[in-house]
Amino acid sequence: MSPIGTTAEARAAPAPEPAEAPSGADSTLLPLQVRGLVYERNGRRLLDGVSFDLGAPHIAVIMGPNGAGKTLLLRLCHGLLTPSAGSVSWGGHRPCQCLQRVTMVFQKPLLLRRSVLANVAFGLKVKGLPMARRRSRAWQALEATSLTHLATRPARLLSGGERQRLAIARAWALEPEILLLDEPTANLDPPATLAVEKLVRAIRAAGTKVVMTTHDLTQARRIGEEVLFMNQGRLLEHRPAEEFFDAPRTGQAAAFLQGKLLL
Repeated sequence: MSPIGTTAEARAAPAPEPAEAPSGADSTLLPLQVRGLVYERNGRRLLDGVSFDLGAPHIAVIMGPNGAGKTLLLRLCHGLLTPSAGSVSWGGHRPCQCLQRVTMVFQKPLLLRRSVLANVAFGLKVKGLPMARRRSRAWQALEATSLTHLATRPARLLSGGERQRLAIARAWALEPEILLLDEPTANLDPPATLAVEKLVRAIRAAGTKVVMTTHDLTQARRIGEEVLFMNQGRLLEHRPAEEFFDAPRTGQAAAFLQGKLLL
């Protein structure tokens, strides 16, 4: 794995000029370049000068205690929020230009009051796929997530783990280049957690860049390939996962790994 630590030179580098929206397989949304990202709300600075690059299609895990800014960072990268300062660039493109190729799954996904299969097909309809292709691709997504036996069941009757897998199936069916996951296994039992993690690995193996937030240390150890550690709105470490867990460089990260509360 190539070095991914943030350097002073990288933090000082100017943001790239936005290009035209990417339109095909000949363009890529990587690297993700975040430069001096600041987000303020009601006079409070919730993100403070965050800078990093994400390149290869690894599973990147954003870690940190509650209130560290993990979900906020993910929303800014997706373009759901506008930063107070700094920039986000996907392969030289603004987030608003990449919505067809960057998909986000929220911690509590909103599902339609329709069947499992119809939930997946709806996103494909919005994308403009003809009916035959919508049904075929939706069915493939359900097969990949082991949900075919629930295809006709109302989505609102699913368990928490099944709902999360359906939300990921719906996102994956859109064939995104980048998949953003916000605490995808929060409040799930161990079997459901492992099922979601298996799915995340499969998506990564298919070539999709996965960026996910978690505060679950054991989960990050199991599936993370690179770690971004945050505390109080600041990015304190960005390193290959093995190096981070074996030898954290900051006292805050070391304390977090020991299960201590961070103030």
